[in-house]
Amino acid sequence: MPKEFFSAKQQNQIVDAIKLAETNTSGEIRVHIEPLCNGDTYARAKEVFEKLGMHATALKNGVLFYLAYEDKKFAVIGDKGIHEKVTGAFWDEEKKVLESHFKEGLFTEGLCKAIEMAGEKLKAYFPHQTDDTNELPNDISFGGADA
Repeated sequence: MPKEFFSAKQQNQIVDAIKLAETNTSGEIRVHIEPLCNGDTYARAKEVFEKLGMHATALKNGVLFYLAYEDKKFAVIGDKGIHEKVTGAFWDEEKKVLESHFKEGLFTEGLCKAIEMAGEKLKAYFPHQTDDTNELPNDISFGGADA
């Protein structure tokens, strides 16, 4: 069961990192975790992005951190509103942080650090607005290849 990959305490740390990252940006951050990724990681992350309704934010500024832990695969993808403002290398730093932490087995720490970095980057392009609403849940989504 994917939920068991992270303890309840670790899940809370990740959700808290999302909440904190979103305090300074109108950007929306989600984390999806599943054991296996059948096929291309980026294609699967895009599929999950759509299934989670992340494309429906007003400013098209959602970010998904996707992790298939048994396959040791991950992806970081952003919606078109972000891609219209940044280069393709925008998420490279986050990917490096994830990779270095994941190699050490520090999944929670890696996700929390990369989420924090994403929030800082998003703040520059999508600052928090006084009338900002949380458009997407901050919880972690879990699934399998069919989720």
